[in-house]
Amino acid sequence: MATDHLTHLAAFAAVARHRNFRRAGAELALSTSAVSYAIRALEERLGVGLFHRTTRSVALT
Repeated sequence: MATDHLTHLAAFAAVARHRNFRRAGAELALSTSAVSYAIRALEERLGVGLFHRTTRSVALT
């Protein structure tokens, strides 16, 4: 469980840094969908949205 939480936090940091799920996945050697899953899991755990997502951009809330 603890490693899952760390993976979710690493995914959050990478997406925040790159503002892009694909680039974050490349940095972490994960698929885009795995990064998206990690972010969703972290958002559910915290009970708050972390990013504003559109089809072309990602921004921190």
